[in-house]
Amino acid sequence: QVQVVESGGGLVQSGGSLRLSCVASGSIFSSYFMSWYRQGTGKQRELVAQVRTDGSTHYADSVKGRFTISRDNAKNTVYLQMNSLKPEDTAVYYCCADFIQPYWGQGTQVTVSS
Repeated sequence: QVQVVESGGGLVQSGGSLRLSCVASGSIFSSYFMSWYRQGTGKQRELVAQVRTDGSTHYADSVKGRFTISRDNAKNTVYLQMNSLKPEDTAVYYCCADFIQPYWGQGTQVTVSS
C-alpha cells in the first residue's frame, strides 16, 4: 500500500504563485509515475501534469507555460510549481502515485481570487 500526502494549497490572488508538494511512501518511489490532477466544483477530475520515471513530463494545455512538475526521488516527493494563477485554476488538487495501480492523496484546496 502506497500512502500519498499532499500539502501547500491555499488562497492566492490572481497572478500569484503556489507550490504544491506530495510525498509518497515506499522504497521504489523512482518507479512511480507521479501526477497531479484537479477537480473544480461541479467538474470532472482532470490531469494537470505528470512526471514519468525517466523524468519526462506532460502538461494539460490549460497550464502549459505556467505550471512546472518536478520530482526528487531522494525525498520521495513530487512538486507542482504554479505561477500566473488564474481564478479558473481554483480546485482541489490531488496527487497520484501510479505503480501497477493508482494511489491517491486526500487532496489540497487551491483557491485563486480575482
